[in-house]
Amino acid sequence: MFSDAYWPRVNGVTVSVDSYSRALIKAGHEVLVICSSYPEGMDGTSSVRFDREAREEGPKIVRVPSMPAFITKEDRLAKFTKWHWVFRQVESFNPEIIHINTEFVIAEIGFLYGLAHNLPAIYTFHTMWEDYSPNYFPMVPSFLIRFVARSVMKIVLFRSYRVIVPTRQIDEVVHNYSPRTKTFLLPTGIEPELFDHTDEEGEIFREKMEKSFPKLKGKRILLFAGRIAKEKNLGFLLNILPEILKKHPDVVLLFAGSGPDLDYFKEEARKKGLKDNCEFSGYVERRDLALIYRISKVFLFPSLTDTQGLVTIEAMFSGTPVVAIGALGTLMVMGGDNGGFMVKNDESEFTERVLALLGDEDLRSRKSEEARLHARSWSIEELTKKLTDIYKATAEAYRKDYGESRMPVWELVMNRRWWDINKQIFQKRTRRIWRQMQSKLTP
Repeated sequence: MFSDAYWPRVNGVTVSVDSYSRALIKAGHEVLVICSSYPEGMDGTSSVRFDREAREEGPKIVRVPSMPAFITKEDRLAKFTKWHWVFRQVESFNPEIIHINTEFVIAEIGFLYGLAHNLPAIYTFHTMWEDYSPNYFPMVPSFLIRFVARSVMKIVLFRSYRVIVPTRQIDEVVHNYSPRTKTFLLPTGIEPELFDHTDEEGEIFREKMEKSFPKLKGKRILLFAGRIAKEKNLGFLLNILPEILKKHPDVVLLFAGSGPDLDYFKEEARKKGLKDNCEFSGYVERRDLALIYRISKVFLFPSLTDTQGLVTIEAMFSGTPVVAIGALGTLMVMGGDNGGFMVKNDESEFTERVLALLGDEDLRSRKSEEARLHARSWSIEELTKKLTDIYKATAEAYRKDYGESRMPVWELVMNRRWWDINKQIFQKRTRRIWRQMQSKLTP
């Protein structure tokens, strides 16, 4: 799997690559992850520790030397000059299929490797860059940024033999970009074991959280978990919180996660007079996040641009009802009012549903049980079976279209045995041609 984003970088792509990699290994397959290197201490974590854990429980990892991405301080760009070194690492692994989960430098290396070795490159469309990109370049007209992002995506789709889409809405986008692209529908699965905690574990963890974040003490928690960035539409939650506090002053809105706009939203909360009712945890370990879901009363998800909305399923696995705006990935994940309420992009409707769950414990309990039941269909084990079927179908179709994998030309050139064989062939042909010429010249 080729991905610019991987641990310790925390986002949906990282979770998807890691979850499927581990599930594939459990199913008896071998997985190699090609990803960017990260500096020590990023997001308060150690990339060395993540590598050690991955070697023990998950895929083999090759980290490509990288440099800071100029658009965000938390992202990295691999150095393309290391492509030949990467090829050597991948060749020793000898993959049967190339799975690309990015659009940047490592994607380019993955596509080139597939082309050089005559292997199918399958691409997962994780991010709606046409919607995300304007947030990174506010000084440039949005129509121009969207045009560039759309053009890049068209190129990526053109170079992909097959494409995996997480939702039907993304499938429509893909075919709008590239009508002839062949796609498979496959959302990212979740590991249920990660969210299997008892009430006692939740109570112990709550005490720990209250010591670190005193604002939570004695309060009911409304939770948002994810990247703290403007494209997540987090201003929406700050707008509706005052109305919720009028009827339920015992609630606190917890933002669990880190991101480029963390300080911005802290300041926005202060300006709106919500400082005492908003808490920002910063980076949270994934195991701790599972417990944060459990101790929260309602999970709030206002994003309009998430292609998968994995955090809504994670909340449901923990039995936490969800109130979310029905857009892109959320539409497929919730499929209506399953495990909570799916609403329009309307502050009044969103607020009304949150108040209903806070004001009626029986309703919240019913939605909590409904959430757990609904989440079962998103188990990573079940979806991994579909992924392996996709791999098999892709590999078979590719062999019919383009034949078996091959050794790259430059590998042949560097192969001494190849030179010896071709030398013998050349000598034989030369002698044969010389004899033919002599026979013609002889009277």
